[in-house]
Amino acid sequence: MQDLSYSIKKVCDRNRDGSHATRNNRERMLGQCASQVRALGFRDAKTVHDLKPKHVHRLVESWQKAGIATGTIKNRMSALRWLADKIGQKNLVKPGNEQYGIENRVYVTNQDKSVLFDQQRIDAIAHPHVQAAAMLQREFGLRREEAMKFQPVYADRGDHLQLKASWCKGSREREIPIRLESQREALAYAHKVAGTGSLIPRDKSYVGHVRTFENQMAKVDLSRTHGARHGYAQTRYRELTGRECPARGGKVSAQLDKAEKAQDRQARLTISAELGHEREGITASYIGR
Repeated sequence: MQDLSYSIKKVCDRNRDGSHATRNNRERMLGQCASQVRALGFRDAKTVHDLKPKHVHRLVESWQKAGIATGTIKNRMSALRWLADKIGQKNLVKPGNEQYGIENRVYVTNQDKSVLFDQQRIDAIAHPHVQAAAMLQREFGLRREEAMKFQPVYADRGDHLQLKASWCKGSREREIPIRLESQREALAYAHKVAGTGSLIPRDKSYVGHVRTFENQMAKVDLSRTHGARHGYAQTRYRELTGRECPARGGKVSAQLDKAEKAQDRQARLTISAELGHEREGITASYIGR
């Protein structure tokens, strides 16, 4: 392993904040950055402490010329800012993406990106742990990692779920209300499958079970598991406001009266919290605007 890649890996190993998936993605992106710094011809960046603002500028320019998606570039910039913070060189990366000419990501499309986790396909999932996790994704809008690491004995609090920080993206624990009989049925099955453990088989690690999860979901044409979160958000918006969201043909923001706008904002805040996001604005990617 090259010195720059190795020194970056050591920083990642020492700083374990975030979920397993977050740490893996961050280390992967930073490893790619190290390889690209070398590919760009820089020989002065032998360790992580040799990185300079000029290296970041050239990386961004190369990504833009290659036509890398804006969202991907922003994720890489977030990883670089995390690295700069951990090594005490905050001036390594400018605070604003616009200072690099990185465009704002477009979240609002008013298109329905939900995926129907219909019972027929869920029933066709052969692996009980994967089947139980898929049911939880549908009923509670969980991310894949959250559903896999789910421990029903801990999470089931009667009227709500309590998710551990270690299961969640950004290590943000949260609560999700239990409102429906279908949610109770999903939880009952999760209890049956997991017992006192999680929805990862006892003889498997999280990483080892991910491949099984992906293969099982692909076999029933449910590879786009994030679509379950869109479906959950859209259902919740209808419950909270009494109307369909813009992504499903409901009124857009400009068509709402004052009372409806207040109701719309409160619904978005609720949905954002239940999905594990910190910003109301992110709900636009799920339910439109």
